[in-house]
Amino acid sequence: MKRLIYNDLLKWKNEEIHKPLILFGARQVGKTYILNQFGKQEFNNCVYVNCHNNEFIATLFRNFDIDRIVVDIERHYEKKIIAGNTLLIFDEIQEVRNGIASLKYFYENMPELHVAVAGSLLGLSLHEGESFPVGKVDMLSLYPMTYVEYLMACGRDEITQALVNNDWQAIELEHEYLENRLREYYFVGGMPEAVAEFIKTGDTKKTRQIQQNIIDAYNNDISKHTHSEVQRIHQVWDSIPMQLAKENKKFIFGAMKKGARAADFELALQWLIDAGLVYKVDRCKTPSLPLKFYADGSAFKIYLLDVGLLAAMSQTQPKDILLGNKVFSEFKGAFSENYVLQQIRPLKDIYTYYYSKENSQLEIDFLLQCAGEVIPVEVKAEENVKSKSLRTFVDGSDQEMKGLRVSMKQYIDQGWMENIPLTAVEAYFTKKLKSYG
Repeated sequence: MKRLIYNDLLKWKNEEIHKPLILFGARQVGKTYILNQFGKQEFNNCVYVNCHNNEFIATLFRNFDIDRIVVDIERHYEKKIIAGNTLLIFDEIQEVRNGIASLKYFYENMPELHVAVAGSLLGLSLHEGESFPVGKVDMLSLYPMTYVEYLMACGRDEITQALVNNDWQAIELEHEYLENRLREYYFVGGMPEAVAEFIKTGDTKKTRQIQQNIIDAYNNDISKHTHSEVQRIHQVWDSIPMQLAKENKKFIFGAMKKGARAADFELALQWLIDAGLVYKVDRCKTPSLPLKFYADGSAFKIYLLDVGLLAAMSQTQPKDILLGNKVFSEFKGAFSENYVLQQIRPLKDIYTYYYSKENSQLEIDFLLQCAGEVIPVEVKAEENVKSKSLRTFVDGSDQEMKGLRVSMKQYIDQGWMENIPLTAVEAYFTKKLKSYG
């Protein structure tokens, strides 16, 4: 399956001075697949080293003699490693002592060699006494597949290209096809294994089982990588579907357990954030650049990394998502807000907050810093697309801004606001960032 990060990998490969590459990402988002695909297609030779339960690797990094390390790998895997022609991949590198630290010495002693590493929960499991090679590595992040990537996997390149080009006329002509694929995406999500199964077979039971397997793997990771915080992490993790189902999606610790305090669960929540399993969106009190100056970290929303996993965790029936408009008209917009954030998250140079006013019902779903401007975003999945809060917010602002409504309606520019269809979220912001330069 094609992934949009491939172009970033090509750019890294072709840089005159390239550092070892760390590909960050949660478990099962496709890190191993994309690195191997990239190695096979762009290099004469690809050497893949899985560090998980590998006796050979256990002593490979006993010192940082890079020449010896490379020779040992060549002999063990019976493959020649030639700088410029070979991609050397270390998978699950965080599991072996000094693996991450060795990247510094690859850069300093063998910079001509292309080295890429991937690992689940990378950065959370540094061994005692081991330091992160700050300034000695390049870094990229891989997320679950976006809606555009899902369309690419469906094989309708001409429709995908119309979306990417923001060709609103073509998008409107194909709205039925795009909306049907959107319903599928709300159910399947962007975990590559689930996407591959559903596109191949259309079997909702098999697809849901894959999602459940991924959730089980995450639960096992929680138990494996933490100790005293295990129960609290599970409580936060399990509460997210219920938190998103509220009309006001602000995360409330007391909703998990009577009397629960933020201080008791802050470490648990941070673990999930660092693991890439959830996204935190802070409240912003003032819509002025830079938004971070006005962020209020004590009020926030928490979203899951993938809308399909949200469907599985909430035990929503496949038919309620795939048939009709129930998924858009009910569930208090939980799926649509999670979906919108999931499309924005992989894009660089977009900073995401939400806005709410003290002692007021005025709330804006997302407040974005993008392309040198503040963009208030309202998500409207149902047919009723009245935007009273958005209009009040835009009209009441002391600076010039234009609202954005994301809905089931087609594109329209009303002067004070643009409306774009839900299917076009990622494509809209990608083009906006490119135009900004």
